[in-house]
Amino acid sequence: MTDSKVALVTGANKGIGYEIAAGLGALGFRVGVGARDAERLADALAKLHAAGVDAFAVPLDVTSDASVSAAAASLSRLDVLVNNAGVTGGMPQQPTLADLDAIRRAVETNVVGVVRVTNAFLPLLRESPAPRIVNMSSSVGSLTRQAAGDMGPLSVAYAPSKSFLNAVTLQYAKELHDTAVLVNAGCPGYCATDLNGFRGVRTAAQGAAIAIHLATLPDDGPSGGFFDDEGVVPW
Repeated sequence: MTDSKVALVTGANKGIGYEIAAGLGALGFRVGVGARDAERLADALAKLHAAGVDAFAVPLDVTSDASVSAAAASLSRLDVLVNNAGVTGGMPQQPTLADLDAIRRAVETNVVGVVRVTNAFLPLLRESPAPRIVNMSSSVGSLTRQAAGDMGPLSVAYAPSKSFLNAVTLQYAKELHDTAVLVNAGCPGYCATDLNGFRGVRTAAQGAAIAIHLATLPDDGPSGGFFDDEGVVPW
């Protein structure tokens, strides 16, 4: 039996999610590696174990009620939930050309999936003395930044899904304001991952830093905020 805090990171088999898991593990967390691909999950787990991380597998498809319910039932403790799993939805994403299914895919994973996972694991989080929820967003989800200038190519599925996620984050923070649960959104920056064809200018480890920070906030830390490495990101 261990007294280590337990974290769950969705989409943790690669990229930013993997680095979040590795970073929390380096801080002494037991880390649940959430992923839907069994082979990639096993590979990530092996790498984390080799790095000395106390990690365990959590087979998890955030778009499936049955998968999420089974994952929640497999845990007896949870202190930190990092909702990292995300998709672009598919291309093209110009508003006049996009397939509506691309929008549905982005919203189902990036928004509905976050609600599904959060609600399933919230009973365990409420039992923690210092529960934290981190929703991995993006600068393209900032309506202020979108209106102010170029935020990259048009993305009628991905960018609005992150704006939606930011709004959902605020709703959770408002509902849970009188509890110990702190809920925040984090922006990793433009990282080189397979989500963008590795075109990003930051490493996945750099992108993971904000999630690790928000996952380890003190009890008097903020809730209902949107942050990157430099501080507050405008909604």
